[in-house]
Amino acid sequence: MKSRMISLPDVIEEIISDCEVCYVGMIDREQMPYTLPFNFGYAEETVYLHSAPTGRKIEVLRNNPNVCIAFSTAHQLYKQSEKVACSYGMKYKSVLISGKVEFVEDFDEKIRILNIIMRQYTHSGDFSYNDPAVNNVTVMKVRALKTEAKAFGY
Repeated sequence: MKSRMISLPDVIEEIISDCEVCYVGMIDREQMPYTLPFNFGYAEETVYLHSAPTGRKIEVLRNNPNVCIAFSTAHQLYKQSEKVACSYGMKYKSVLISGKVEFVEDFDEKIRILNIIMRQYTHSGDFSYNDPAVNNVTVMKVRALKTEAKAFGY
């Protein structure tokens, strides 16, 4: 099996669009890694996230906005010999995006981003939102400063 690096934006976007969640790696105040799954949207080399307005993740991200976001899909177990454990492996496609979290406060921009997130899961991006819902959600964006993508076994 061969591993190959991927640099084509449309292939990277296809891998990301196949994912159900992304994992956001952060660094807490004690300089320890802290990773959480998030629902997300992706457009124009930017990852969009949403969250409740309070909690540990918000504190961590406000203190240190540097993140690494992991996407992984197309997992498929393979083997060369059924009786040899070391001959087993996993095919996959993955993307890592490094960047800085920016908190979005503008009401209309939040709606635009929430529609991008909804498109990831419903393939539609035309939803209505009430004011309290928009005002009480934290919306974040991460512009890709560095993107790495890899496919193993495909």
